[in-house]
Amino acid sequence: DFTEEEQRKATEGTLFIPFSQFPPKKLRKDCFYHTTPAMQTPMALENVDSCENWLPRRVMSVWRIAGILHALEGWEEHECGYTMCNIDKVWEACLKHGFQPLKVPIQSKS
Repeated sequence: DFTEEEQRKATEGTLFIPFSQFPPKKLRKDCFYHTTPAMQTPMALENVDSCENWLPRRVMSVWRIAGILHALEGWEEHECGYTMCNIDKVWEACLKHGFQPLKVPIQSKS
């Protein structure tokens, strides 16, 4: 959670990237807010609209994708606290199964 005070302290043009399940409340018009960590789902995945009502269609939060990857890859380990899988191994599995990163919004200076 980003508190209102923390958001006010940010410099103009700051990109807020949430690290929790819920996106921060958008308080600043001179800053950018990225969505909850999420990825575009593969086109082969059927009957998917949106898993969370704040994400666009065919976009899924990374913790849901992690569950799918564990099943597809047959991974037995459980990530908890600071225990995590090898990030390169997870990234490669995401791409292999058709999940794609979302684009980060940028501001051009005109």
